[in-house]
Amino acid sequence: MSQDVFRVRGGNILKGNLQPQGAKNEALQIICAVMLTDQPVKITNLPNILDVQNLIKLLQGFGVKVQQHTPNDFTFIADDVNLEYFKSDDFHKHARKIRGSVMLIGALLGRYKKAYLPKPGGDKIGRRRLDTHFNGLIKLNSSFSFDDDLGTFYLETEGLKGTYILMDEISVTGTANIVMAATLAEGKTTIFNAACEPYLQQLCKMLVRMGANIQGIGSNLLTIEGVEKLGGTEHRILPDMIEIGSFIGLAAMTGSDITIKNCQVPELGVIIPTFRKLGIQIDIIGDDVHVPAQENYEISTFIDGSILTIYDAPWPGFTPDLMSILLVVATQAKGSVLIHQKMFESRLFFVDKLIDMGAQVILCDPHRANVIGLNKKYPLRGIQMSSPDIRAGVSLLIAALSAEGTSTISNIHQIDRGYENIDKRLQAIGADIIRL
Repeated sequence: MSQDVFRVRGGNILKGNLQPQGAKNEALQIICAVMLTDQPVKITNLPNILDVQNLIKLLQGFGVKVQQHTPNDFTFIADDVNLEYFKSDDFHKHARKIRGSVMLIGALLGRYKKAYLPKPGGDKIGRRRLDTHFNGLIKLNSSFSFDDDLGTFYLETEGLKGTYILMDEISVTGTANIVMAATLAEGKTTIFNAACEPYLQQLCKMLVRMGANIQGIGSNLLTIEGVEKLGGTEHRILPDMIEIGSFIGLAAMTGSDITIKNCQVPELGVIIPTFRKLGIQIDIIGDDVHVPAQENYEISTFIDGSILTIYDAPWPGFTPDLMSILLVVATQAKGSVLIHQKMFESRLFFVDKLIDMGAQVILCDPHRANVIGLNKKYPLRGIQMSSPDIRAGVSLLIAALSAEGTSTISNIHQIDRGYENIDKRLQAIGADIIRL
């Protein structure tokens, strides 16, 4: 077996503190934004994960100077960028590995008036179109073309010009790309139907500290007055809300007493109320989230007594990245819930592994699954399985930690893409998990 496998012996009660890593989805935006200035940008609390490492390698390929102070703190200086790197095989190889590379387009187009990108990779969770990104950048006065043979997008401009943009979907990365480009465009850009996730708010606040003029941060209407130049800054990444939600689910499934430290609770939106709907007790102590050991948890119903439905939606709705976790946690609850994954059509296909483990789940279609909770009367059983994407991988890991017997999870580089040293951190609170 390779090092791409976890062996998990389930059934252990866990106890202790977990510190969430820096937010992956914020980190990818923030790292791309360093290309907007020739001044030093210091970023702290970066998660030490594969996706971040791959994006930093891309920046180094462009000639960005990278100083590493700790495993999670870096300074970037993009004062001598080599755009010829676009044409190299190395650029194409690294850019295809990670979907976050798409957000380099806005920064490079704003500062250098051109950007190329091969079709990015990432999770296999259904179609994730890039039209929203390109349509917005075209409206800012750039030309767009696609080379079918090379699978590469090309954008160039004689100079970006501010305009009114109505986003055709609430895309976080699409909004980030357009915001970064608009900060250096001539004149005023208005973006309506913009994403307003905390991560995007963090990006906008960082850009303002760099000298950008952005109004409406936190709303779906952003107004940006372009400036000629941006300067350096320091920025600290928020704790990862997806990891916080994952740890809440882990505590509930394994009947464990876990405290999640320094969570920036006001930034968590509806995550905690949604987990409480599954009957999970969650206490907020200062800025920590404490999940006490619970033998059982019962899914609530709607006020009229009908079966609960939980669905994902753009912020401030419930994040799609935690739907897989919710589904797994519901398998051991008392009661039933309909999980409706609206935003991605392939995210629920991992439930066949849960059914093999003994869960009672009816997959209605690619978007909906009806979960009939086992109320912990019949624990899941360990099996061999493979991680299809980051979030499903951690969901299966949580299932394995709660199951009777031994599970092996292969393809765990998918988990490593989004979770830093997850095996060592869980071992520290009593989990029996070994990287083979």
